[in-house]
Amino acid sequence: MISKTTDRFLRERLYSERHRWIWALLVNKTQYAIPSFVSHHAHQVLSALCCLGLTGLLTMACNRAPQVSQSPPPAGEWHEFQGTWTAAGSRNIMELGGDRRAAVSIFNGSLVLAGPSRPGVGFRSEAIVFSDTATGLLGRAAWTDEHGDQAYSELRGGGTSNNNRITGTFVGGTGRYSGATGSYEFSWRFVLENEDGVVQGESMGLKGRVHVDSRQVGSAEAGLPQS
Repeated sequence: MISKTTDRFLRERLYSERHRWIWALLVNKTQYAIPSFVSHHAHQVLSALCCLGLTGLLTMACNRAPQVSQSPPPAGEWHEFQGTWTAAGSRNIMELGGDRRAAVSIFNGSLVLAGPSRPGVGFRSEAIVFSDTATGLLGRAAWTDEHGDQAYSELRGGGTSNNNRITGTFVGGTGRYSGATGSYEFSWRFVLENEDGVVQGESMGLKGRVHVDSRQVGSAEAGLPQS
């Protein structure tokens, strides 16, 4: 009887101690687990907030970055040139008494320009000229480049052997020479004149400048050799 009672007492004691030990263990682990759990999630929240803050700062920096404005290139500029104009054609002369003469001449030829800012390299030229030994020279000229664009000019000068200085004034054109302005000057020397009215000559000291669209001239000049 005593043995059974003792055995039961020991069993109940052991059961009570075991449950108390398990409960204490659970309580201790919970106490340590909660701070760990909270710390882990707090770290995740702080990391997310830092990422969001960094993203916001980068966005604001991009929005506040100065915008580099690209100003359009100038619509046009002056192009200085020198060159040689050679032409041949026909001339009709009218005697006006004494030493006075009037003539109408038609010339066709070529024009070659030089200089770092020349508007073009080579041109085909046409000109119609009325000259009077008493009043001077008036004319019109058209220069046509390799693209078919034309530059028009008015010619004025002395028209005599003593004063044959001629001035050309650009008055527009077609294509890239549309709206061209400027002027040039030269003297003219005949190398052939016969009784049939056949004439041939060349310019001396041709130089001038023209104001045209620099973007169009630059694209046309790309790849062309400079003299």
